[in-house]
Amino acid sequence: MKKWLLRIGAAVLGIVLLLTVWIFWNLRDRHSGYEVDLSLKGLDTPGTIKVGFAALPITPEIVDTWNDVNGDAKFREKEGDTYNDNNNNGKFDAYWIAGFSNQRAANGVHDDVWARVVIFDDGQTRLALVSLDAIGFRHDDVVDIRKQIPEQAGIDYAIISSTHTHESNDLIGIWGESPLKSGVNQDNMQFIKNQVVAAISQAADNLRPAKLLFSQDLTGAEALVMDTRDPIVMDPGLRMIQAIDAETDATLGTLVAWANHPETLWSDNLYISSDFPHYVRDGLEKGVYDGDTLVKPGVGGISVYINGAIGGLMTTRASMPLDDPFIDTTYTEASFDKAKAQGDRLAMLALNAMENPDTVQLANLSVRAKTIELPLENLTFRLAAMFGILDFGMTGWFKIRTEIAAFTLGPASFLSVPGEIYPELVNGGVEAPIGQDYDIDPIEDPPLRELMPGKFRFVIGLSNDELGYILPKSQWDEEPPYTYEDDEAPYGEENSIGPETAPLLYDEFKKILNEL
Repeated sequence: MKKWLLRIGAAVLGIVLLLTVWIFWNLRDRHSGYEVDLSLKGLDTPGTIKVGFAALPITPEIVDTWNDVNGDAKFREKEGDTYNDNNNNGKFDAYWIAGFSNQRAANGVHDDVWARVVIFDDGQTRLALVSLDAIGFRHDDVVDIRKQIPEQAGIDYAIISSTHTHESNDLIGIWGESPLKSGVNQDNMQFIKNQVVAAISQAADNLRPAKLLFSQDLTGAEALVMDTRDPIVMDPGLRMIQAIDAETDATLGTLVAWANHPETLWSDNLYISSDFPHYVRDGLEKGVYDGDTLVKPGVGGISVYINGAIGGLMTTRASMPLDDPFIDTTYTEASFDKAKAQGDRLAMLALNAMENPDTVQLANLSVRAKTIELPLENLTFRLAAMFGILDFGMTGWFKIRTEIAAFTLGPASFLSVPGEIYPELVNGGVEAPIGQDYDIDPIEDPPLRELMPGKFRFVIGLSNDELGYILPKSQWDEEPPYTYEDDEAPYGEENSIGPETAPLLYDEFKKILNEL
């Protein structure tokens, strides 16, 4: 009897030891010792700016399709769903679409998703800004890419942001076949990293002397986005930079920024898509069409779309009315027609604003970037990291490495934010509502845009990381009574790494903006 007890005890101890080793392996620091502390000052005398663009697809190849027998947009074999083994390998090779729920397997591709790049070079500093059509991209993966960028590309600093489309495959991990399985396809992840490196190299090869045309429309797109959480604060402004070849006058490309969740197609869509940014970019490049009729000419080149302050959350939910720009139709359900109408309207607003730009012939580039550590307080995220669902490398006891940055380019400034920041932190309007979990006054003040220099102030959301929601600590609300007399806890906290995130980031942003 003793021998059996000893054997059972030894087996249990062995399992515990193996589990402990596995958990610590999952939590290991992926880039031990990695740190960015970059301060690149612009030239004393502004000079000619060189600009280069490139775009490469990162679209997954959907081989196996499936049959959604009950139309719930979730692959569930136990409920009769079947898959088509088109490569005859005896298993369902699924790509799981990120952003709403588990089990949403892609059934095809509607439009390509991209790695789009613009590089700015003032003769002293070369900065690459990458935008991925992805739900998000973790900092460890950003560092992987930086380590692969060839030296001859000459990149001093690379920012890799995500559009946050909810209609492409999971690159974070939490939208897989089940909550206990990562949704990341590692072969596809490596393909994306390779494409980003190649796109950066291409953009570097495409550098040309350019003049920059800055423009903005800060109110025209207000009807195309809504705030779903009190206080109602949005960031509806469109901001653009058009780069024109200084020698040929041809458009090299455009950078366009707007703040909204690309989830207009909503949760029943089963086709890979970049959502409304696809139509925005298409309109800027090729023009906006009503059927076969050209309504607004495009400017050519390659268009790069970046997202902004989308926390709170900024959305065009399925039921939100949205008017078609050309026909007498108001869309109140999710569809590709609705996404196109939204993209067309945004593109026309941007193109109209671009007709009256501030033109800059000479400029300089200054960059301040810094690695910081933040506590991972979200219990769900901790468990997901421990069991390998979330690829979170820890630098200490549930501390994660992330990165912030700011840069200036002529009359514009840019703030690189590693997540989905609430607009009230950027534009003002932080409140301390009754029912808050922390009995404090607003502490993130003044708003960050007031601290940014220049006329054109870009916020790049989901930039060099995806930490989830970044919300004011005075508005944090997980426990009843709930703020604004709501019956349920507001959405946001469950997808934030913790209540200290905003105060810590805000203080660091203030420092780098002052140093910049």
